[in-house]
Amino acid sequence: MVLAGARVGDFWALLKPRVMSLVVFSGFAGLYVAPGHVHPLIGAVAVLCIAVAAGASGAMNMWYDRDIDSVMSRTCGRPIPKGYVAPEQALAFGLTLSVFAVMLMGLAVNLTAAALLAFTIFFYVVIYTMWLKRRTPQNIVIGGASGAFPPMIGWAAVTGRIDIASIALFLLIFMWTPPHFWALALWRNPDYAKAGVPMMPVVAGMQATKRQMLVYTLLLAPIALAPVYLGVAGWIYGATAIMLNVGFIYHAWRVLKSDDMKWPKRMFGFSLLYLFLHFAMLVIDRAPGLVALLGRI
Repeated sequence: MVLAGARVGDFWALLKPRVMSLVVFSGFAGLYVAPGHVHPLIGAVAVLCIAVAAGASGAMNMWYDRDIDSVMSRTCGRPIPKGYVAPEQALAFGLTLSVFAVMLMGLAVNLTAAALLAFTIFFYVVIYTMWLKRRTPQNIVIGGASGAFPPMIGWAAVTGRIDIASIALFLLIFMWTPPHFWALALWRNPDYAKAGVPMMPVVAGMQATKRQMLVYTLLLAPIALAPVYLGVAGWIYGATAIMLNVGFIYHAWRVLKSDDMKWPKRMFGFSLLYLFLHFAMLVIDRAPGLVALLGRI
């Protein structure tokens, strides 16, 4: 069935633009701090491909998850459950955008970045959405890797390779994802239970999830400083990272010690700011002349 009434805004919603924005920014940051030089036009094409691929993955995720989206209050307003876009339209839309993004990345940028981009789409749609999400409470731990690849892709767009520093950027997002998403899962636990999704709070219970969140935030702290050790970032990033990690650990501690759902909500909101500021500070730290300017103040 094809719905003639589908609007541009409905297809835009399929791309998960709020999620896409942070993904794209981390990809841009990886490209910006990578050693070497890339023509601004090629860099813009690389970022565009990351954005299109992220949106395509979101569309295919909504196609596959349309049954559980329809019963969860957080997702029931999406275009497919509302009947604005037919499932086959969403699938075709996502597949078309995926092919376009990977081909353009390979032709205009390089094959390493294109291969990473293709693997990221595959990992999110097949490994996470179709396989892990409904089968294991470790779904977001393993599946979170898909959201951690963009800075590696941006890095590879410049260098044509995968380096230790780009792996460190990958690990920053990979280790951040469980406490970020489990904060949402605590807050939305009844939704996931109703939909039959085995999120950690549903399967292991609230307290076990909270303890794991604290462990992940503690393990994340030294990883977040890896760009400083590896020479990718300097003191601006390093000082900010220390403060952000203290804040993240504090939120995880308050979540553990309180039954008030305001703390998971606050931690979820802080986690978004946490990741954005890490990558923003990476870019600012490498901005030409900024460190010298601050040194004269």
